[in-house]
Amino acid sequence: MFTPSAVIIGLVYILLPFMVMPLYSSIEKLDKPLLEAARDLGASKLQTFTRIIIPLTMPGIIAGCLLVMLPAMGLFYVSDLMGGAKNLLIGNVIKVQFLNIRDWPFGAATSITLTIVMGLMLLIYWRASRLLNKKVELE
Repeated sequence: MFTPSAVIIGLVYILLPFMVMPLYSSIEKLDKPLLEAARDLGASKLQTFTRIIIPLTMPGIIAGCLLVMLPAMGLFYVSDLMGGAKNLLIGNVIKVQFLNIRDWPFGAATSITLTIVMGLMLLIYWRASRLLNKKVELE
């Protein structure tokens, strides 16, 4: 306890389902005959993975990354409980600025910066999903 490793283990424990569920959903939707056709045509397991599985599961990968990154940016209780005061995440910095130091302008600026970064991540996800949908429609 009270180590950076404990914080990482705690974050993985909390956020792993947010990555696994979209990935599982994407993998479940894979067309099994497509994988068999790749194997019949002589593709190795690595080629099948890199050329078929990853591109077809990319929406799930992107959604999972987004679902993990957005909450991870705001989590502060995990590092407080498992890492003590010496391990800070951005959520901890905001909390300390508002509650302990009472530097409201810096806390507000940090919060707005975090909100802008999260908004940019959502915009990137939205653009990527639109591009992937257009690519699928063209094929």
